[in-house]
Amino acid sequence: MREASWRLVDSGIVSPPVSGALDEAILEAHSRGMVPNTLHFYIRSSPTVSVGHFQKVCETLDLDECRTRGVSIIRRRSGGRSIYTDSGQLIYAIVLSRSDIPASPEKSFEVLCTIVSRAISSFGVDARYRPVNDVEIAGKKVSGSAQLRRKGSVLQHGTVLVDTDIEVMDSVLRLDRERNLGPSKPSDRVTTLSHVLGVIPDMTEVKSRLSRAFSDHLRSELVRDELTRFEADLVNELVGTHYSKDEWNLKF
Repeated sequence: MREASWRLVDSGIVSPPVSGALDEAILEAHSRGMVPNTLHFYIRSSPTVSVGHFQKVCETLDLDECRTRGVSIIRRRSGGRSIYTDSGQLIYAIVLSRSDIPASPEKSFEVLCTIVSRAISSFGVDARYRPVNDVEIAGKKVSGSAQLRRKGSVLQHGTVLVDTDIEVMDSVLRLDRERNLGPSKPSDRVTTLSHVLGVIPDMTEVKSRLSRAFSDHLRSELVRDELTRFEADLVNELVGTHYSKDEWNLKF
């Protein structure tokens, strides 16, 4: 039997500053009990590096290369490492109550990333969850994620690399040499669906398969909806105070 409905919000293509604010606004609304559990999709309108909350940009990025290539920098609220995103990546976020997911971050990553792996595998590939927060095909990452918890709510957001420009990724990201002793550049350990399949999957189909996988696993209907007025207003506020400001994005 299906349980209570979840909300499905598709923001489409959004600017880098707006992308940074969207998930935070949904998480805040959910933590206040204003909105139900939500699956959210968006695509960034231009190349962007999403920097983990505590990372130092000078250590994780080539800032000159970012400026030359017109790559924006957004500092997210969640932790983890910097990731390169562009219009060839679908970004998903799932916001749900802590009571609906294992208490351990490691176990909750396993549950949600396994759902993502099933959606990707439906394209006829062998996608597998790899701890702590990745999905891989043949040992290469095709999806990564991060989490943020606020009051009684959990946000997990992540990417699905559909047709990402790997060459640009290599040019702007710096590897943590102490932790990544094997690969010499980011692309040594990532792949894309288009590379594996030999064709570029339609983004609408990727969204559909992710939606179906979450709906099936969570035993819940996903009802299409839009942001509430509270969420939309908070997005605008956060863009103005944080995500459009170098003081926030480049603060370390």
